[in-house]
Amino acid sequence: MTKLTFSRRRFLGTAAAGTAALASPAYLRSAHAAGGEVNIWTYNDFVPEAFKKQFEAETGIKVNVRLVDDQGKQFNLLAAEAPNPTVDIMTVAGHRFLQFIDNDLLAPLDTDRLSNWGKINPTFSESDWSTINGHKWGAPILSGMEVLAYNTELVSPEEVKSWDVLFSEKYKGQTAYILQDMMSIIMLKMGYDGNMVAYLDDPAKAEAIVEEAKQYLIDKKPLVRKYYDGGAEVQQMFVNQDIALGHSWNGPAAALINDGFPLAMTIPQEGSYGFVYTYNIANNAPNADNAYTFLNAILASPEIGAAMTKASGFISTYKDASNYLTDLEKKSTSFTDEEMSTLKFFRAEANEMKYGFVDPAVEAIKAA
Repeated sequence: MTKLTFSRRRFLGTAAAGTAALASPAYLRSAHAAGGEVNIWTYNDFVPEAFKKQFEAETGIKVNVRLVDDQGKQFNLLAAEAPNPTVDIMTVAGHRFLQFIDNDLLAPLDTDRLSNWGKINPTFSESDWSTINGHKWGAPILSGMEVLAYNTELVSPEEVKSWDVLFSEKYKGQTAYILQDMMSIIMLKMGYDGNMVAYLDDPAKAEAIVEEAKQYLIDKKPLVRKYYDGGAEVQQMFVNQDIALGHSWNGPAAALINDGFPLAMTIPQEGSYGFVYTYNIANNAPNADNAYTFLNAILASPEIGAAMTKASGFISTYKDASNYLTDLEKKSTSFTDEEMSTLKFFRAEANEMKYGFVDPAVEAIKAA
């Protein structure tokens, strides 16, 4: 098959255009002009440009966005600045809350100051991971999940019912995955709790389970083309037809689908894990009042949530956001009830124990 001429630049341009198309409903009329600034660390396209411009114009608050691409780097930077951070709002994944909370880097979220809190789907805002020590710690904005993505011109839907296809001889040298994430999926595939919460009182069992998953991935190592690290990398491998299928976050996969690339994604029958990106207020934030003004404004309209989805490919947590998506965008950000029934959310309670075992296992797999 002739390789498609499909450039990363073209893909990014399409995503940016989707963000620029955001209309300007009067969702800031109740925000009083305050002036000053608000400093935000977040991922690319998580603050829609049209929203940012309108917010600045109507409130007089300058929005300073610093892009981040890794939760660990963000934690290290914030920890280095403590107890006097330069940032007001960060984007922390729900399953990473405890690391930030235990180091006094986040402030509990005062939802009484957010009149638009009820516009978040309670599946996300009231889920078990969202309340720790009796407090909310973040406003859910986008949801993602670990999926099996595949080139529909090379792989059939019938073949991707199970994660087993990722380790089949048929697709040897045509697969890729994020190794650390795959450890959790393999543990789930084997019938274990990939969050390790079930083994908090039995670390010996947790260690044995990680060892079993490690050995499985070592045995399957000759089949994989590449262990990769980020969404842009897997997108480019699909575009170049270096791989036919692979583990991916749903956001990067959806972005390719929306730009017309012949890709589809599924949650295989063994299940997978989901995660939620949240906006969080830093402990001792220098512009806390402006931070709450920003959060309340960005939660105000499902159209804003749709703009985030259009740009990032992740699923909006806002009620009715799908009403502002095209049919193709809805298709690329939705899954069947059967698929969703097997999805579990990443949880943080056992992270210290889990990654104490998983991180060395990952290095061992790479070195094998």
